[in-house]
Parts: sequence; C-alpha cells; structure tokens
Amino acid sequence: MIRRPEQPISAKHAKLRELKQQTTAEFDTRLQRFAQYLQAECHLSLHTVAAYRRDLLRFRVWLAGRRYVQLTIQDLSDYVGWLNERNLASASIARHIASLKAFFRYLQLEGVVQENLADLLASHKIWQTIPEVLSPVVVEKFLAGPHRRYDPFWQRDRALLELLYATGCRASEISHMTVDDVHISDGYCRCRGKGNKERIVPVGEPAQVAVSDYLAHERGKLAARSGSPPAWLLLSYRGKRLRREAIWTLVKRYVTRAGIRGDVSPHTLRHSFATHLLAGGADLRQVQEMLGHANIATTQIYTHVDASRLQKVHRDFHPRG
Repeated sequence: MIRRPEQPISAKHAKLRELKQQTTAEFDTRLQRFAQYLQAECHLSLHTVAAYRRDLLRFRVWLAGRRYVQLTIQDLSDYVGWLNERNLASASIARHIASLKAFFRYLQLEGVVQENLADLLASHKIWQTIPEVLSPVVVEKFLAGPHRRYDPFWQRDRALLELLYATGCRASEISHMTVDDVHISDGYCRCRGKGNKERIVPVGEPAQVAVSDYLAHERGKLAARSGSPPAWLLLSYRGKRLRREAIWTLVKRYVTRAGIRGDVSPHTLRHSFATHLLAGGADLRQVQEMLGHANIATTQIYTHVDASRLQKVHRDFHPRG
C-alpha cells in the first residue's frame, strides 16, 4: 500500500486559517442579518440590538473559528462555563444566554439549523441583589449641584438631574426625549422605553420649574449652535442631542461635587425614584407602569430595599402590631 505524503505543517496551518476566516465571515454575515431582523421584525430599539450584538461577538470569540451550526448541547454548556470563568456577573451571564437563544431561534426560522439547542440551556440563576439607593436627603444635596457660578449650562444640568429623579427614566430615555414629549402645564412627560414602547410619567413641581427655566433661558441659545432647530429636549453645547454617555458624565460630576461615595450612576436615581415611591405608600403596579417594567417581578426588588414601609404596614394593620 502506497501512503500519500503528508502535507507540510505550514500548508495545514494555512488551510485551517483560511477555514476559520471563512467561518468567521459567515458568522458576521448572519449576525448582521440577525441585527436587522431584531430591528425590523421585532421592533427592538437600537440600544437593545447593540446589546445582543455585543453578547454574540463574545460568543464569536469563544467559537474561535468553529462552525456554530455543528455545535452540540455540550458545546453550548461549555460556552456558559467559559463565561463563568471570566467572572461575569450572574445577570450578565443570563443576558448572554438569552442572546444566544434568540440568535439560534432566528437561525431555526431561517432554516440554518433544524432545532434550537440553545433553548435546552438552563437559565443562569440571577441572585437578587439590592440596588444602590440614595436617601432623600442625599438626593436633595445632589440635585442642588448645578450652579450658575461654576457651570456654563447649569439650567440644562438642573433640568436633567430633576427629570432623572422625578421620572425614573433611563439615561437613554431622557436623551431621546423631545420638547413635544414634555407637557409642563399638565405635569407629565411621554417616555419611549425598551422596544420603543411609550409610557406616560408624572413630573413633579421642582422638575417642572427646572425644565421651564431651561426652556425659557438656555435651550434657545444651545439650539442656535446647531444650524437647524433640533427636536431634542436636552442639548449639548454644540446644539446636538445630549447623548447617553454625556448624561453619565454629568451625573458623575455632580456626584463628586456633592461628596457622595459609591458607584452612583443615572440608574441609581432610577432605583431611588422607585424605592422612595414605594416607601411613601405607592402601589407596586403603579410604580411598575412608571418604570416601564414588562414583568412586575422586576419591580418587586424595590420592596426589599425599604423595610420601614413593611414595618409600618404591620404596625397599622396587624392585631398585635
């Protein structure tokens, strides 16, 4: 029997490298079409689509050129183990698994795979963590941060901070809020949340005053810098939409000025908004609606933050309270 000579090692490596590049290019094409599907067919926001894409790019790193259509359930379980080894938070791993399930569901719809093996993955248990919450006294100090002496756009900044706390909106939701979305005289604003779903959120008097002052004295000057009248409520120094990243930066500035310790972000104000409402006796369903939570279980975490409300309910209504 005549044995064929083996290919040189370098030729084998070149062929493997070429196959990996082809597989990666194919994956990238599928991922791009998946992102288009999420936006066009599922009507998800650009922010949500970007989050799916980031998770699946991490999946691509783990693939390292392997064909994703040939993976077994054991392979996918190994991927979850790989995520664990990177010390990701439980919530982050759960999101990665959800992204993977959605991607394979799309591949199944397209006929690329016959069955969605990712659906067999057990959901990663999310340990319920109490969110960071500021006390009402600390919030008042924080909201008083913008000052005409130190801040060139202090009225815009005051309107921003007041809106974040008054509405419980996410930074991205505040960023995309338009002038027409805010109804000062009626005391409410329209917010577009995840999946572009609209909700109505009340706006209290301090926020109404802050927004009115900004609209009357500062926004016009900022808008004039853009060259064309912008629709966005909060504008940057160039007259453009105040982006989510800029909102985070501004919040960090005023957190430092107020001397607040800890990792405080725009989402901390959202947590504080919900917690203070429930502590004051607000109905859980009403808070769920204002936050835009699809599932009330997501809102229920705030009932664990302030035990004083439960103690008051027990004292008022229990026979031996």
